[in-house]
Formats: sequence, C-alpha cells, structure tokens
Amino acid sequence: MRLCDEILAWVILTRAPALGAPALAVALERLGSAGGILAASDAARECAGIPAAARAYLERAARVREAERRWLEEPRHHLLPFTDPKYPKLLAGLADRPIALYLAGDLDALATAQVAVVGSRNPSPQGIDSAFEFAHSLAQRGVAITSGLAQGIDTAAHRGALAAQGTTLAILGSGADVIYPSSNRRLCEAIVYEGALVSEFALGTPPRRAHFPRRNRLIAALGLGILVVEAALGSGSLITARAARALGRAVFAIPGSIGNPLSRGCHQLIKSGAKLTETTDDILCGLSFSPFFAGRSGEGAGAASREGKPSGMDKEHKILLDALGFDPVDLDMLIVRTGFKPQAVSSMMLILELEGHVQAAPGGRYARVANRRAGGER
Repeated sequence: MRLCDEILAWVILTRAPALGAPALAVALERLGSAGGILAASDAARECAGIPAAARAYLERAARVREAERRWLEEPRHHLLPFTDPKYPKLLAGLADRPIALYLAGDLDALATAQVAVVGSRNPSPQGIDSAFEFAHSLAQRGVAITSGLAQGIDTAAHRGALAAQGTTLAILGSGADVIYPSSNRRLCEAIVYEGALVSEFALGTPPRRAHFPRRNRLIAALGLGILVVEAALGSGSLITARAARALGRAVFAIPGSIGNPLSRGCHQLIKSGAKLTETTDDILCGLSFSPFFAGRSGEGAGAASREGKPSGMDKEHKILLDALGFDPVDLDMLIVRTGFKPQAVSSMMLILELEGHVQAAPGGRYARVANRRAGGER
C-alpha cells in the first residue's frame, strides 16, 4: 500500500520518548497534524507543549526506518493513531492511553465486544482445558477473546477462540513485528487471519520486563470483562484483574482445589468481589455492554430517540434489528440481508439478545422480542 506522509510522521512520534496522548493532543491542536509537529521548529514544539525529551529526539533528524516502511506496506498491517475514529473508545478511560496502536490483522477486530482471558504461564492441565473451553464457548457466541500471547493460559485461550472460528486479539509486550515467545509464531500467523496482533510499542521493540504491565493495562481496558483461570498469589494476572475492576470492567474467576497454589489468586479475587465462574453463562449474564455501546462511533442517545430506536443502540445494531423483521431468521440470512461480516453479525446478535431485543428460536434462528426494553427481564 502507498504510505501517506502523515502515517510516516506518526511512526516517528511513536518512538519519541516521554510523549503522551494528553500533551500530544494539545500539540496537534496548535500545530495541526503529526506532520506539522515534525516540520515545526524546536521553539514552536516547546510552545505547543512537546516535552523536552521528545523535542530532543525529534531534533536529531529522526527518520522512518526502511524496516518500518516495509512492515506498514504489507497487507493487513495498520498504524492507528489515537485521533483515528477507529481507535478503541474503550481506551479513553486510560490516563496514559497509547498515542497509537500497531495492528497486524483485521482492524475491525478492535470493534468487537471482547472478554479478556488471563492466567498462569505454568498452569495445570485442568487450567489449560478450562481456558480453551471457556474461550471456545465465548467465541462461538460472537465474543472476541483478548489475551497476552504468553505461554500457558493465554495460549490456550487464543487457541480456543481459533478452534471456534472466532476472533481473538493478542496484546503484545513488544513491537508488532517481534513475536514473543517465538514458540507461538505459528499461532500468531493464525491470529493475524482470524483477529489481530496489537501493540503500542514502536516496531522493532524487543520484549522487556517493564513492557508487560503496560500490555496488561491494555488487556484490562479493551475487554468488557476479564476471566482469570488460574493464578498464584502475587501473579501479574491479579494486577490485570484489579486494573480491569478500576476501569469498571466485570471480573470473573474460576475456583479450584484449595490444595492447588494456582487457585489461591482466583479465590482471593472471589473473596474481594469477583464473580465465581463455572459456566460461560456466568460470564455472559455478568457483563455490562454499556461501555461497548458508549465506545462505538455513531449518533448519540438523542438522535437514537428521534429515530425511535432504543437509547444506546448504534446504527449497525439498528440495521441488524431491522433486517431481522418480525419472523424468525437464521444468521446466514441476516448476513445476506445486511452485508455485514459473519463475526460482526454473531457479536451484535449476542449483544441484542443480552440487551433483551431478540431471543433465540428453534433451528438456530432468532426472533425479535416485542414490547421489551433493553435491560428488562431476560
């Protein structure tokens, strides 16, 4: 693909140290664009609020590397600045949200309702089975599975979603062109075609210990909820779960044997308010889809009310509900009527079902629920 100068300017900005989204937003207002920031004088950048460390970097005549250019020219490779409409609105709750995301795969995967699945890098066989089965079941219902590509629970969750022909997102603690661990290279190839690899780090960045807490906060923020499968006390998974809770996300934990040290972290979470989780329905019934609706681009609640559609429902969901009509219809027919992708239809139908607008009918079909409001009885 042909790369525009503005995207190349963003590549350089992602490498600039000490440059956060709040300061960059101010600079963009004053200097007009990423390219405008690069073209400005040091004095103008200082007046625009660019930090000293970032200005010093930009003064060293930073250039786009050939490897970065080649990566971005590949199909399914994207750089998504925080100013882009497709940048996930669910990241708005992060004070230190990334200034841009590098993504290899399906850009639309970011807009799918997600549940994070995390846990130990050295799980029990039962933990691996549980992560796979829960991810598989959720993916079958149209929920994307988000995890961190680590060995153990993360890997099992990604594989479970792929086995269900669902969507999975791997959030990386390295550049999007650096696969870690290398043993998951073939898994990453599958994820690129059924979901996405996502990183906030500049291309070529190696995995470092300090990167993984940053990765974990993205995992917590992108999901509507987080499932902890197995985790020891003091595990990074517990930190991710606490970050999710602080962002208002639902936290789920699978109980285990009191003799298993990997159950203690989950038990601690349950004691502190996480939902004890035995089945996929425990998760689906415990999710709030309000952040997902609020995070999608589209018209506000006022416009929704004027059009007679339920408050909070975006344009795509209204199109799907209209396509359903008043007789039971299967997913294949909805795909034909709307032209939406199969995974998008599955995800949106799940949301419409949980919000009380549709209900499952015999034969794998769905029917509109008459005279019911979102949030009513299910």
